Amino acid sequence: MVDFDNLKTMTYEVADRVARITFNRPEKGNSIVADTPLELAACVERADLDPNVHVILVSGRGEGFCAGFDLSAYADGTGAAGGSEHQGTVLDGHTQAVNHLPNQPWDPMIDYQMMSRFVRGFSSLMHCDKPTVVKIHGYCVAGGTDIALHADQVIAASDAKIGYPPMRVWGVPAGGLWAHRLGDQRAKRLLFTGDCITGAQAAEWGLAVEAPEPEELDERTERLVARIAAMPVNQLIMAKLACNTSLLQQGIATSRMVSTVFDGIARHTPEGHAFVADAVEHGFRQAVRHRDDPFGDAGRVASGV
Repeated sequence: MVDFDNLKTMTYEVADRVARITFNRPEKGNSIVADTPLELAACVERADLDPNVHVILVSGRGEGFCAGFDLSAYADGTGAAGGSEHQGTVLDGHTQAVNHLPNQPWDPMIDYQMMSRFVRGFSSLMHCDKPTVVKIHGYCVAGGTDIALHADQVIAASDAKIGYPPMRVWGVPAGGLWAHRLGDQRAKRLLFTGDCITGAQAAEWGLAVEAPEPEELDERTERLVARIAAMPVNQLIMAKLACNTSLLQQGIATSRMVSTVFDGIARHTPEGHAFVADAVEHGFRQAVRHRDDPFGDAGRVASGV
């Protein structure tokens, strides 16, 4: 059971028909730990059952929305996943299952069971009855995109950084939603390179519904959620269910399952093991620099060059 009076990774409040879920680990870039999907799903369910809530807004405190999974201590072997009551060690937004211990083989299905529970928590944003809006400022990268892409609406600051750099080694987006959101050409453009796009380009490509200047993000977000909240909740539910049928018919459940399996495999390729060895020897941040060296600036946006 989630204790709403002592949430570890986020805050929850309701006002003016809006439930506000705010990631609250700013000192860690709001990075994902084992408690995150459990608390997110519980907060979404609470809002879904609250007759006073018409729309759910998810945002993050600090410098960015979400920096992905809390992985530095996991890749270099210096720590365990957050949430002491949960088994498993999260690796780069992913899970190294509990049976992956010395002298024991990696079991891809235990890995899948673990990681699929993270994705299930994130997907509550899509599968709940009421509209969900994600507000992105600063950055939304790696596992953070697994959360954001499940929302019904994304609004991003024009200068926000959005993408999945772990595609370069040691990860696949387990949510499996990139092609559904962007179409196969643009999804492949990002996933074939691990490049990021800005919030402005996300709006141009259809990943975000708006991309205001950073100083206007809060105002524009409040305007959006207020207009949604003014609608009768039954109309909102019917509209969401009707629109979601197209995603379901596209096969999002299958994409999610396949991507989550591939996510585990990606961490057990020769390159994946070499990345871990690099992180153990030189530290995680240096391993990421080595990963990104062939691509130049790790923060480069996908500009077609």
